Amino acid sequence: MTAELVRGQNHALPQTRLEIRVSAGQPIVAGATLSDEQGKVRGTEWIAHPASPQLPGLEVSKQAAADHRLAVDLGALPDTVDRVNVLLALPVGVGGPVRFGAIAAPFVAVTGLDGSEVASYTITDLDSESAVVAIELYRRQAAWKVRAVGQGYAGGLAEMLNDQGLPGAREIAGQILDAVAGGMARSVSAPPPRTADGDRVRRGAPAHGSEPTPGGQATQPAPGPQGIGGPAGSGTPGAGDVPPPQSPNVPPQQPAPAATGPISYAHPGRQTTAPPPPAPTAPPAQPGQPAQPVAGDATGWSMEERLYNQVWGMFEDLARTTAAYRSAVDFAESRMEQELDKVLSDPRSRIGNQGDAAREAAQAKRTQLVDQARQALDRDLAQLTAEVQVVEPALPAAFASWDNPVWHAYRVPMEVPMALRLGDLHLPESPELRIPMLVRLPLERGLWIDSGRSASSATASIADSDELRRLAMDTAVAIAARLLAVYPPGDFTLHVIDPAGTAAGSLAPLLQSGALTTPPAAGAAGVTDVLAKLTERVDLVQMAIRAGATDSLPPDLDTAEQLLIVHDFPHGFDDRAVTQLRYLADEGPSVGVHLLMVADREDAAEYGPVLDPLWRALLRLTPVPDDHLADPWIGHAWTYEPALTPPGSQVLQQVLNQLAAARREWRR
Repeated sequence: MTAELVRGQNHALPQTRLEIRVSAGQPIVAGATLSDEQGKVRGTEWIAHPASPQLPGLEVSKQAAADHRLAVDLGALPDTVDRVNVLLALPVGVGGPVRFGAIAAPFVAVTGLDGSEVASYTITDLDSESAVVAIELYRRQAAWKVRAVGQGYAGGLAEMLNDQGLPGAREIAGQILDAVAGGMARSVSAPPPRTADGDRVRRGAPAHGSEPTPGGQATQPAPGPQGIGGPAGSGTPGAGDVPPPQSPNVPPQQPAPAATGPISYAHPGRQTTAPPPPAPTAPPAQPGQPAQPVAGDATGWSMEERLYNQVWGMFEDLARTTAAYRSAVDFAESRMEQELDKVLSDPRSRIGNQGDAAREAAQAKRTQLVDQARQALDRDLAQLTAEVQVVEPALPAAFASWDNPVWHAYRVPMEVPMALRLGDLHLPESPELRIPMLVRLPLERGLWIDSGRSASSATASIADSDELRRLAMDTAVAIAARLLAVYPPGDFTLHVIDPAGTAAGSLAPLLQSGALTTPPAAGAAGVTDVLAKLTERVDLVQMAIRAGATDSLPPDLDTAEQLLIVHDFPHGFDDRAVTQLRYLADEGPSVGVHLLMVADREDAAEYGPVLDPLWRALLRLTPVPDDHLADPWIGHAWTYEPALTPPGSQVLQQVLNQLAAARREWRR
């Protein structure tokens, strides 16, 4: 039976190998410190945090996330360790909440390796604190116990580490938070909150506030802040376990059914808040079979919003079912190791038939558990694949891949869509199952197409660095063309900086169609001119907004969304130009000026850490498949593939020609 702890209460731990599961409404940092009998942390080698996630007997998450799983083996800790403190902190400098009082109360559960809860604790009554000691595992008379602590610190991580006697606490806290900011820069931002109840809930798939167990099922945590949650806050990655605010005309959402059995695509937990047309309904299922998926089977006020929410729901479902599978495999491996350790600890069983039989039995049990987990994963993958096959053909142009027939029927839109497809995402357990990567419009952060080499096999297979740069620029042009195509005529303006003029081949479709109305800026003078104009635009719009005088903007000011493609950075840039570029990356998105960088970070190495904030401010994409993006729920490394036109296809040129003609008509 689970012990639901209150602050100060303790509970005995029945085993030494444990998991500590943390659930919060926003991405938070989870770490741990080891301390001696006096409660003192002896040095940095006794801290586990995202930049250094592993210690003997302890492993924590590598990035900020809304859900964490910390692995603890108390038997493997150094003998001088008397206490393990589990620490939670809010990341700083990433645009998220700065105090725990602004988010749902964090929920912490101590579980066995099989997922069974030993104790849980909901950390309540936090307000201005930005860091908290959640729980501590401590040694008492040769046995281990867990205590609910809930000690918060308004001074943040630095104050908390200093309180534990760590020398140089402020410097160490800064290093940890810098590492967290870098990790969040590679995380795909979850969709912003909706204004009415609209949670995507699936029976049989791990839902918000539940965690996968080795059997592949979801277990509901004890009562606390784990309620079925909406998406994370705008522009901030995270699952978001806080229910969205209720509309006065919308009945409250009913609790979701328990997670049992296979995924049901009837979705009885989905609430339709939109007016007519009615939400699609699944066709009747055959006896004993799950209902067939349908496109738009999610909450939303329009079919576009339903499809958007459905895609994000598939993204989350795949992340969580894969996490359940990986957890099951880890449990099987750990159980086999325990059984083998038990066999080897007895000298009589190390040799002979008895030892061989015990080893075979342990390996057979491991294989059985892994096979069961794989069957559960394959079942969920099959149903998600069926949903993707139904949803993909129904996507609007902004959400669709270039080979979707919707692009052949393209018409210039009259309003801006909700989101834009930047490519596809997949995991190694299911490489053939691709999830569209959708980002909200207008863009909330700039984009960076990395033209340098990475550790992926795809870049290793390209011997010529010039070819990799060309592919990066082709990817940038494809994204720019998508943005131009999904905005109404006159609502989006494109600028290009190409100091050496080496991107002419990639830019040809934009220039020949007339979609790019001004020639690319070349040389240092061209760089200076474009950056000066866009910087001035940002300044003018910001001043007008602050003064509440947007009607006093100069009549010749282009009020359309602006996209600046920067090719081959930092060539042609002096220190002033670099400063202006950083300014545009930070301040531009809020007033409609966006960056699309095509650069190799190694080329800008001479600037050192000066450019670190620039790279972190941009969402890194690659011209070839690369597993560098993370989901906002679990933190899996997803392989990203850019959205490019099929070889030999003329669809991009056709779309740009239509767009250019519509623009000419609009200017008349």
